[in-house]
Amino acid sequence: MARVDYVTTMTEIDPIKLARDLIRRPSVTPADEGALDVLQEALSGLGFSCTRLKFEDVDNLYARIGEASPHFCFAGHTDVVPPGDEANWTSPPFDAALKHGKLWGRGAADMKGAIAAFTAAAARVVKKGAVKGSLAFLITGDEEGAALNGTKRVLQWLREQEIPIDHCLVGEPSNPDAMGDMIKVGRRGSINCWLTVTGRQGHVAYPHRADNPIPTLMRKLLFLSETPLDEGYERFQPSSLQVTDIHIGNTAHNVIPEKATARFNIRFNPTWTGTSIEAWLREKLDNLSSELGAAYALDVIVSGEAFLTTDMKFLSLIADCAEEKAGRRPEYSTSGGTSDARFIKDMAPVAEFGLVGATMHQTDEHVAVADIEMLTDIYEKIITQYYQRFAATL
Repeated sequence: MARVDYVTTMTEIDPIKLARDLIRRPSVTPADEGALDVLQEALSGLGFSCTRLKFEDVDNLYARIGEASPHFCFAGHTDVVPPGDEANWTSPPFDAALKHGKLWGRGAADMKGAIAAFTAAAARVVKKGAVKGSLAFLITGDEEGAALNGTKRVLQWLREQEIPIDHCLVGEPSNPDAMGDMIKVGRRGSINCWLTVTGRQGHVAYPHRADNPIPTLMRKLLFLSETPLDEGYERFQPSSLQVTDIHIGNTAHNVIPEKATARFNIRFNPTWTGTSIEAWLREKLDNLSSELGAAYALDVIVSGEAFLTTDMKFLSLIADCAEEKAGRRPEYSTSGGTSDARFIKDMAPVAEFGLVGATMHQTDEHVAVADIEMLTDIYEKIITQYYQRFAATL
């Protein structure tokens, strides 16, 4: 791999130049396009031992410096969502333009900017000899996709290698509007559901000879969506069921269809598990079927369980460092969708702190250059303070 210009010396890294080089790799899930090569070169130059882990069509990187405890891991992803119509971008999405004090491009916020910031921060800490344990990177190319062959598989590999992680910081863009706004300390669970009601096909002029499944499906959906699941949980809003699609597939105007299917998603707090919420759904649907006399089928996929990180010593470390550099103390939040933290939480206490996410996944995604530089300072402080606060206790 040819050396690129983000390395000032073997132990100094310019986070802006590194972020631009990462953005210039159009790594739309699951393609890598050399993004992990860029990161591996930077980390190898700092003395990290790098292991590439490819599962199916997804490339991943685990890099570590040091062998002792405590083991502090930074997790993130180099894959990005598609840019959409590139003609709508002010600058081409993979040009990594610098304009008006901002870095523009797909992945700038989510989350190549944070990866560059943590790498530059790690370089400073390594140069000072302040890694008093182990420092690692767990970087996947599958976070924006199915998330089957990325972080989940790397964690399985770590367990097989008997490599524990003591704490993990995920670099997702956690701040809504300004640096220091928010630390994500948990996430709601997510369950995707497909509900099919079966009736009997027939002519619309003879409804007594048919059994229309659509009204029954609508009654079931209305009952489920209007029934409160819970009243919330510590740091969590109430669980929410949202209907996302109704599919009939009927091309004839004079035929009552045989089947009707709906799709809905439930974002649930730790009051529930995927198993318990599925059981709740089936109980309610069974009761409705007895009342309405219609057969149904329910298919579910649990894409993540709810969790809440309660290691306040670790959370306070992140909040203290962010407050010192950003001038405001972050709120602890569980808002938003899912992230790979849902897998990491089974191995170690995990939190998320990164850049401002106001433009993530949007046309003209961008972040302030000053925010990347501030995040680098915050990450440097977190890494340094981590070994001072945890070395004697783990």
